[in-house]
Amino acid sequence: MPISRFSLYGNPNIGAFTFATDKFALIPPDMPPGTAEDLSSTLGVPAYRTTVGGSVLLGIFLTGNSRGVIVPNSTTEEEISLIEREVRVPVAIYSGKKNALGNMILVNDRVAMVGPGIDPDLKALVAKHLDVKVHEGRIATLSMPGVCAVINNRGVVAHPLTSEEEMATLGELFNIPVDVSTINCGFPYLRVGMTANSHGAVVGEETTGPEMARIESSLGFMGDRR
Repeated sequence: MPISRFSLYGNPNIGAFTFATDKFALIPPDMPPGTAEDLSSTLGVPAYRTTVGGSVLLGIFLTGNSRGVIVPNSTTEEEISLIEREVRVPVAIYSGKKNALGNMILVNDRVAMVGPGIDPDLKALVAKHLDVKVHEGRIATLSMPGVCAVINNRGVVAHPLTSEEEMATLGELFNIPVDVSTINCGFPYLRVGMTANSHGAVVGEETTGPEMARIESSLGFMGDRR
């Protein structure tokens, strides 16, 4: 199945704790083995265990794509070394004050969107380290595109209040289909409740059947049954 329901720590906000690209996934060290195996199978990539600055909130603090990962300056040398050694992707450190990089940046393997007025140093780091074109924009009038949408290389699923103009901008910038949905029975911040790549998606256990169908369609998984 290209989409599966999960919870962790009794919490349906699975996207806050996990991170994935088309090449790998990162998960907390204490994720149960069965859950980790199911997540890896759904996403079609190996999963590696780590923390960021001692935190299990990987989806909030990390950003990246298949070519690299960017972490906040609270990340320890041991954590960076583990990611570079095990995952074999380069890790860059953002030294600015804000650390919720996953909430701030919407990125796939080709393009990134960041909020208007973002730190120019972070914008430059994303462009260089992830080798993507970076654009500024809002989703649902909010300047945190990373938490308001989920993207892979096949589609974008965004906050339900995303305007037609914003959807058109997303479609033009990323050159992939865009649609809207909610997660976990009406929650609008998609990234908190799910993690996805171009192979599959894991969503919070409270996500309804209609929400799953909408997400599956939006991210290009319809008819893609494994």
